[in-house]
Order: sequence, then structure tokens, then C-alpha cells
Amino acid sequence: MKRREAREGGAVETTTRTRAALGFRAHSGWAAVVAIAGPPRSPRVVDRRRIELADPAIPASKQPYHATEGLDLKKAEEVVRRATDDAQRLARQGLRAVIDDLRASGHDVIGCGIVLASGRPATTLAATLASHALIHTAEGELFRNVLVRAGEHHDLPVTGVRERELLARGAAELSIPAGELERRVAELGRAIGPPWTQDQKYAALVAWLALAAGPQP
Repeated sequence: MKRREAREGGAVETTTRTRAALGFRAHSGWAAVVAIAGPPRSPRVVDRRRIELADPAIPASKQPYHATEGLDLKKAEEVVRRATDDAQRLARQGLRAVIDDLRASGHDVIGCGIVLASGRPATTLAATLASHALIHTAEGELFRNVLVRAGEHHDLPVTGVRERELLARGAAELSIPAGELERRVAELGRAIGPPWTQDQKYAALVAWLALAAGPQP
């Protein structure tokens, strides 16, 4: 926990800062974000928002792999590359805004967590475009990957957890039984109000794991 002193008119004002971590659950073109702060044993939600990862002015940016169906491979690569570049730019901007807002309210972001998928993407674009199921997988990976790189761009340690392993890993690393952990994650949303859907719950839990994994005072 850091303390900052500000002197004005001879008085000393001490501000206590808290550590915070961000959690993301990505979708095609956007991500749910939850910020958790405080001690890892009893954190609280200090921010919840949605960040856009697709440019509405570019129709292909939300589902770029779907947009490439029927195109030759070279044009398909251009569509995916442009969508990836746009998503990366928006992810960095969105993450920067969250970090700045939290900093202004007395929180220092020490890491971020991202909910990962369980499926494996194809190794080549040609293989991806040959399977509609792999197209869905690739689009999810695109938006999760830009969030990982945005975290690294802002010098934040990134904790990635597969969705199907999230509760079990949380219970193990936080030393809280799975049922109790589910209840506590649900209760985290009461103070901030709705929406507190599965998106926010999963984002909160992966943020909690990132907070616990970070340096402690």
C-alpha cells in the first residue's frame, strides 16, 4: 500500500492508495471489464464497464473471419489483419482509460486477468476458413489475444485462465471452497448493482486471481 503526501498551506494530507487488478471476458467486438481492489482476502469491485474492440465504421471488424468467407486467401488475410490492428488499437485505448480512471480514484493497477477459451485455433488461415466451427474459435482468440497484448503493452502482468478451469483454480489459489467462492463472487456485484451477469462474475473472479498473484504490501 502506497502513501502520497501533498502539502498545501503548510498542511500535510496523506492519501492511501490501494492495489487493483482488472479482469476481462471477451466477446466478438467487445469485452466485459471488472476491476477488483483491496486485500486479496476481501476485495471489492471498484469499476465495471464494457470496452469496444471493433470499429462500428468497419462492418468486418466485429466478425472478421466470417467476413472473409468466399474471399481468396490474400484478401482474407488483409481483412483479418486490418481487424486485428483496429482491435489492438481499441484494446490499448480502452485499457488505458480504465487504468487512468482507477489511478485518479486512488487505485494502482498491478495486473490483469483474462478468461480464455478451451478450444484450440487452427494453425493457418486456410485451415480456419475451411471450418465454420474454427471460424468462431479464431474470432474469439483474436479478441482475447489483443487484450493480452494490450495488458503487456501497459506493462501489466497477465493472468490467463481457461473458462472451464476458472472456479477450480480460484478455489485452489484463493483457498476458498468452490461453493463459497461462487457465493462471494455473486455478492461482489451487490455494491455496484446490475448488470452482474456471468460476464461480470467471470471477469471479477479472474481479476481476483490476478490481484492475488501480484505483489503484496
